[in-house]
Order: sequence, then C-alpha cells, then structure tokens
Amino acid sequence: MKYSFIDNHCSVYRVEKMCHVLQISRSGYYAWKKRGNNGRFEENERLATSIRQIYEKSRRLYGSPRITAELHAWGIRCGKNRVARLMRINGIAAKTKRRFKVTTDSRHRLPVAPNLLDQRFYAAAPNSVWASDITYIWTQEGWLYLAAVLDIFNRQIVGWAMDRHITRGLVIDAVQMAVRQREPASGLLFHSDRGSQYASYDFARLLEGHGFIQSMSSTGNCYDNAIVETFFHTLKTELVYFEKYRTRAEARRSIFEYIEVFYNRIRRHSALGYQSPVNYEKTAVAA
Repeated sequence: MKYSFIDNHCSVYRVEKMCHVLQISRSGYYAWKKRGNNGRFEENERLATSIRQIYEKSRRLYGSPRITAELHAWGIRCGKNRVARLMRINGIAAKTKRRFKVTTDSRHRLPVAPNLLDQRFYAAAPNSVWASDITYIWTQEGWLYLAAVLDIFNRQIVGWAMDRHITRGLVIDAVQMAVRQREPASGLLFHSDRGSQYASYDFARLLEGHGFIQSMSSTGNCYDNAIVETFFHTLKTELVYFEKYRTRAEARRSIFEYIEVFYNRIRRHSALGYQSPVNYEKTAVAA
C-alpha cells in the first residue's frame, strides 16, 4: 500500500524523498512497479472506497471502530487495524475527536446541594420540578454554549440561553427566561449537575430569591441529570449534526427555531403519549 501511495501521489523526482519518509527502498518500489498492481492492492482500493462512503454517510463522524462495524454489516470482512491503516493513508479522520469540549467543571470548592431529585424524573404538575444543564455547539467562529431549563412534567424547554462563553451568567439568563415565561410559585425543585456555574453564589441567590429548592447530581453520576442530556442528544441528532454553522448567529437562529417552533410545540414525544410538550400540558390542565 505504501508503494501505491507513492505511485498515485508522486512524480519521478519525488520518489526518492517519499521512499525515505515511508522507510522503504527505491529498489522495492521499482520492483513493485514492474510487477504491476496485484490483487491485494486492488482489494485495498475497493476497501478504501467503501471506507470513504461510510465516512461521508456518517457525516464524517465515524472512526475506525465504527467504520469496521459498518463494513461488517455490509458483508465486508476486515480487521480494525487494516481499516485504521487505510484511513490514515487516505487522510480520513473522525472530526468528533477534535470537537470534544467539557461544559461544566465540578472540581471546585463551592458549596453543593444534596441530590433531592434522585433520578425521579416525574412531576405531578407543571412548574414543580425543573432540570438544567449546558451543552456546546460548534460553529466556524468557535464554540457556542447552550444552557437549557426543562420542565420535567411535560419535557418542555421553558428557558434557555446561548453565549460564546460558559459562565454563571449563561445559566442565570436561562433561569430568568424560564421565570418570566412560566411565573412559577415558590417551592419549585431545581436540579442540575455540580458545575461551578450552578454552584456559584450568584446562582444560589437567584434560586433563593424565587423560593426555589436547589438539588444537584451525585458526584460522577451522569444518570442523575439524564433527562436534560436526552434533550441535548435529540437536539444534536435531529438538528445540529445535519448543519454546518458558519457563525454563532446562524446557530442561534437555528436552535431557537428548533426549540420554540418544533420541539416544544410540534415534536411528538413517546414519553408523553406521542403529544408535544405544549399539547400535553394543555390536555393535562383541561382534565
């Protein structure tokens, strides 16, 4: 395969340099050249074509393990190491590896609240239990952070905020929006992870000012706030992964439309008897 790489990409005067880089002999290359393309080379070319097809189909998200699994599903038997080698030679790399971003940092000395929700993702009435978290969206201008507040009763996103920086102001803005729209009574249980944004003194004072009771996930337990993570997963798999945002403003408009027009008012949720969040609340209140 190294020989074919030289044959496809190098003119004669570059052969010596590429042989040195790939640590192969010139005599070996010319011997291969004289023999002509063998069956293994042709097989690798076909396999590389299939790899690229799967890579593009996955929106350039798949690395060698997932591409190998997809090849097996196509009935093509090959090993992960071989796939990884062909990907490397052909310059194919999963873009998600470069886009991982930590959203919240729980390694702080700020006070934390007990886990009062304890994975009980059920509420008997609207505006009685809210949950919140932060996620990230990539744009060509850089990261855009989204803080969302979800009403556990009907899965509606009742408040949200977006910014280029991940600060306590981001989550404060999201809660203030939720309060303006919903006007909840005191005693509401507000759950989040232990991120420094939610553990900040300013955020604690905001909740206290509205008479809310704060709850936080246990240390290192991702399931404690799974209900908001499920929303973020839905947002990304139904919208974000299909887009290529040039600017943060473009991403803001797209996410606003998804949340307020589609997700809250149109999208049918299996957990709500296949009603939208808004319709589910209307039906429940009327009953």
